[in-house]
Amino acid sequence: MALADKISPAPREVRYAGLLTALPGIALIAIGIMLAVTGRSPDLAAEVSYYVVLGVAVLACATGLLLGKTWARSPSLVVAMILVGVGWYAAGPSDQSAFGVPIMIAGVAVIVLLFRRDSRAWVLGQRPDETEDEAARRGGVSGRAAERERDEPGDS
Repeated sequence: MALADKISPAPREVRYAGLLTALPGIALIAIGIMLAVTGRSPDLAAEVSYYVVLGVAVLACATGLLLGKTWARSPSLVVAMILVGVGWYAAGPSDQSAFGVPIMIAGVAVIVLLFRRDSRAWVLGQRPDETEDEAARRGGVSGRAAERERDEPGDS
C-alpha cells in the first residue's frame, strides 16, 4: 500500500483534484503578497487581506480533498466552476488565451475528477456491493458511521 493511500482514504482522482485546487489558492496568496509589496492603494490592507483570506480558504478546501475529507468536495467544485468562468473570460473577451485556456482546463479537470465513479462512491460511502441509490438511501458516509456505532458494543 502506498503512503498516500495510508494518509488519505480518498481515491486517487480526489487527491489529484486536491492538488489542482491548491493552485488557485497559492496564486491568490501570491497576488496578496505581490500587492503588499508593490501596492499603493489607500485600501491596501483590505485588498491584501481579501486575497490572502480567499487563498487560505481555497487551500483549506484543497487540503481537505488531499486528506480525504468529504466536506471539501462541494466548495472545491465551486472553486473549479469559478476557474472555468475566469478562464473563459480571460480567453474570450480579454483576449488572453495563454492565461485563460490553462485556467479553464484546470477547472474542468477538477470537475471531471470529482464526478468520476470512484469519487462519487467515496463521497457517498458506497460499499462495493451496493448501488449509488442504495448508498444514498442508507445515508452515505454518515449512515455508515451510524451503522458502525450501532454494531459496536457500548462501554456501558
